[in-house]
Amino acid sequence: MDHIEESVTPDALMHEIREIRGDLKRFFERTNQVHLQSLISDLKHEYGDILSKNHVERARECLSSNMVHDCEMHDTCFQILLNFLTVTSSHINDEEITDDLVRSYRARIDEMRKKGPYLRCDICFTEVRRLFEKQLDLMRSLGILKQQEESLPVMDYPEEKIVSVIIEPIASIPRFQILQSVSAETKTFSDLSQITKLRGGNFCFT
Repeated sequence: MDHIEESVTPDALMHEIREIRGDLKRFFERTNQVHLQSLISDLKHEYGDILSKNHVERARECLSSNMVHDCEMHDTCFQILLNFLTVTSSHINDEEITDDLVRSYRARIDEMRKKGPYLRCDICFTEVRRLFEKQLDLMRSLGILKQQEESLPVMDYPEEKIVSVIIEPIASIPRFQILQSVSAETKTFSDLSQITKLRGGNFCFT
């Protein structure tokens, strides 16, 4: 017994403590991650339709405001582009979408643009691309879209991409409160709603 006790040096004991502490830290990090993924999954299932419809209505408003109005093709193009964004927004309800599908939608936008007869068609299609990228940003935040570009170093992003993908999503007090809360410990949907003082649809659209 004395021999065993003598063999346990202070350094070895500290090493064991550090390993146990590391294991506990990884366990809690994993628990928080699983819990957060569960919250996001619940959010998708319960509010996917609301989020999708919200994006369609937002697209309708933005197209109405930002498309070229004094154009003989306005009404036709408006409906075509709104239909396109309605279809793409439906993927907010999916479990996952692939890079290939995203590329096919971007190619579809390019194909439609080539059919536009006027130089100022670029104005309308710039708006469509912006709205489509906004949809993709939401899908990334919900874990529906997992692209390889997310693993690229920040230095490879153009400045406007850094703003739209990294800065804008947390550029509000409620979003920052949510990040602070879930980084410290697990939180339920109700907890986050109370912390941000937002309810229902207002919380979902934060």
